Amino acid sequence: MALNTAQREAVEHQDGPMLVLAGAGSGKTRVITQRIGRLLERGVPARAILALTFTNKAAEEMRERVEKVVGGPARAKDLTISTFHSFGLMVLGHERKAVGGAFTIFDQGDSVACLREIMRELKLDKRFDLAAIGSRISLAKNAFQRPEDLPDSEDPYEEVTKLVYPKYEAALKRFSAFDFDDLVCGVVRIFNERPDVRERWQQRYRYVLVDEYQDTNQAQFQLLRAIASGHNNVCAVGDDDQSIYAWRGADIRNILAFEDQFAGAKVVKLEENYRSTTRVLEVANAVISKKRDQRHKKTLFSSREGTEKVKHVVTPTPETEAAWVASLIRGLVKDQGVSMREIAVLYRSNSQAKLIEENLRTEGIAYRMIGGQQFFDKKEVKDTLAYLKLALNRDDEISLRRVINYPSRGIGDASIDKLALVATARGWTLWQAIERIDAIDEVSESARQGCKLLERIMGELRKDLIIDRIPPAMATRKLVERIGLNADIDEGSQSNIVAARRKANIESLFATLGKRNLSPDGDRESSLSAFLRALTLKFADEEQTGAAVTLSTLHGAKGLEFGTVFLIGCEEGYLPHTRTIDAKVTDAVPTDIEEERRLFYVGITRAKNTLYLSRCRARALRAKAVPRTESRFFADIPEDLLEMMDVREAPKPDTKEMLANASNFLSMLDAIGK
Repeated sequence: MALNTAQREAVEHQDGPMLVLAGAGSGKTRVITQRIGRLLERGVPARAILALTFTNKAAEEMRERVEKVVGGPARAKDLTISTFHSFGLMVLGHERKAVGGAFTIFDQGDSVACLREIMRELKLDKRFDLAAIGSRISLAKNAFQRPEDLPDSEDPYEEVTKLVYPKYEAALKRFSAFDFDDLVCGVVRIFNERPDVRERWQQRYRYVLVDEYQDTNQAQFQLLRAIASGHNNVCAVGDDDQSIYAWRGADIRNILAFEDQFAGAKVVKLEENYRSTTRVLEVANAVISKKRDQRHKKTLFSSREGTEKVKHVVTPTPETEAAWVASLIRGLVKDQGVSMREIAVLYRSNSQAKLIEENLRTEGIAYRMIGGQQFFDKKEVKDTLAYLKLALNRDDEISLRRVINYPSRGIGDASIDKLALVATARGWTLWQAIERIDAIDEVSESARQGCKLLERIMGELRKDLIIDRIPPAMATRKLVERIGLNADIDEGSQSNIVAARRKANIESLFATLGKRNLSPDGDRESSLSAFLRALTLKFADEEQTGAAVTLSTLHGAKGLEFGTVFLIGCEEGYLPHTRTIDAKVTDAVPTDIEEERRLFYVGITRAKNTLYLSRCRARALRAKAVPRTESRFFADIPEDLLEMMDVREAPKPDTKEMLANASNFLSMLDAIGK
C-alpha cells in the first residue's frame, strides 16, 4: 500500500524534532518503520538509531517490520529497538562504574517481598494492600518525588506510603539494587549527575523515535530529552485523543506541549483511517470533538463508507444485556459464519465481564480475556466448583487433588503421595483410598482424621444436591460455611481489600448458580454435571487457533481492532466511572472526565464494521432495582448517527439447552482441530 501524503511527509522528514499525530487506525507503525528504513537508505548508521516502545511485543513487531522494509535482519541488526526499561537496563549495564559497581535488579516479586518485610518491621496491619502502596511509590519515583517531597494527607494509604517509601529506598541501596522504575529514573539521575555519561549516549544515538508518545510519564520524557538534547532529532508518534493511562503516571502534557519542549518542531497529522467505516468514525469524531480540555485537533476520515449505523442498545438489566450479547454472538458465529476472532466485547471495569463470561459459556462460545483474569479461573471459584464436581463424580481425581487439603485439614503432600501409591498398588481410585483410610497404615493420624472429615463433607454435599434436591446455590453456600472457606480467605489474603474481593467472587458464584433453576424431575445428577461442564469448560485450542471471542477492558483493547464490537455498560458510573465523577469519594477533577471521554473514543475506534453501544435501564443494588442514567457522552452524538434498539427480557436457557450447546461446542472445537 502506497503512503498517503501525510504519511510520506513524516517518513521523508530528516533532521530536527517532529511530532506525528497518528489518529486511530491511521497506520502509525507503518510510518515509524518506513521512516527508519528511509534513514538507513540515506546513510544513517543503524547503530545511531534508537526506537523506544512500551512493550516487548511492540518492540519485536517493529523490528520484524523494519527487517522487511530494509531487506532482511542483517541491515537491521545494529538498530536499538526496545522498551524504555530494556534500554535503561542496557545503559546501566554499560555504565557500571558510574552506578558504583555491580548491581542487581529487583523484579516485582522482590519488590513485594521487600515491602512486606518493611510493613512487618513497622508493625503495620494487614489491612493495607501491598500492591496499592507499591503503586504509590512507583508514581512518586516516576514523578521524581523523593520521600520527603510527599505531601501530608489524611488518606491512610498516603501516610503509610510516606513511612514505607524511605525504608524501601534504603533497602534498595543496601542491596545495591535497582527496581523496575529505576531502570528509567535511575538512568535519568545518572545523566543529570554525569554530563560525560549523557554526552556519550547522545553521540551514540543521533536519531530517536518514540511510539505511543501520549503514554510517556515524566521520567520517560526526561530520559528522551536527555538523549536528544544534543541534536534534537527526535520523532514522537502518538495521539493525545488516545491518552488513557494517567492512573499509572502517563502525562498527556508531554504530547500537548511537544512544540514548546522541542523548539521548531514539525507537526504532521495522520487523519486518514484505514480501519473503520465512515459510520463508526462519525460517532468517534462527534464524541472526541466535544473534549473540553486542550487537544490537537484532528478529524478522522475513511474511504470505507459502510451501510450500518452504530447501534444504541437499551436493555432492562445487566443480565438481559449479557444474555442478548451472547445470543447475538452465537448467531453471528454459528448462523452467519463470522470468525470469533473478529468479535469483541469491551467494558470499563473487569467486574462487568462476569455475566458475559457466564452467558458465553452457556451458549458454547469460546472466549479469551484481556486486562483481567477470567472469573471462572479465579482460585476461590475453581476451588468451590471442584467440590461440586467431586460430589457428582468421585472419580474426578483432578478436582479431588484440588480440594483434598483445601482449606487445610491435615492431609499434607507426603500423605497424598502415600495415598496415591497405595491406591495404585491395590487398584483403587484415590477417592477409594480416602474411603478406606482405616485400612492404610502408612499415613499420619492427622491425615487419617482429615480424610474422614473430607468424606463427611462430600457426603453431606452430595446429599444436599442429589437426595434432598436443595438448589445448587443454597447447597454451595452451606458447603462454604461447612469448610470455613471465608475464614481461610481472610487468613490467606494480604489485605482486607483483597479478602473482600475474593469473598465477593464467591458471592457472585452463588448468584450464577442461583440463576439456573434445575428441573425438580428427571436425572438431577446429569443435569448438574452438564451445568458444571458448561461453566468450567476449557477452551483448549484458543492459544493455537485464535478461534475465540475477545473480552477486554477498554484499557486492554487499545491497539486492537475487530469487525464487530459490543461496548457494554455505557452508563453514568461505569463510563464515565464513578471514581471520576464523585468528588466526595475521590479527588476527581474535570480532566478525569476527559480521560473517560478518550477511553470511550478508544472503544468506539476499535470497531471496523459494526458497533453496538449498550446500556441498562436498571441495576440491582442491595436487592433493589436502581434506575441507571445513560452515559453523558451520548449527548454529544447527533441522534441521526445512531440506530436505537430496545431489547426485552430474555428467557433463561434450560439445562437441556446448555448440554446441547456444550456438546455442539465440543464438536466445533474438534472440527477446528482437524
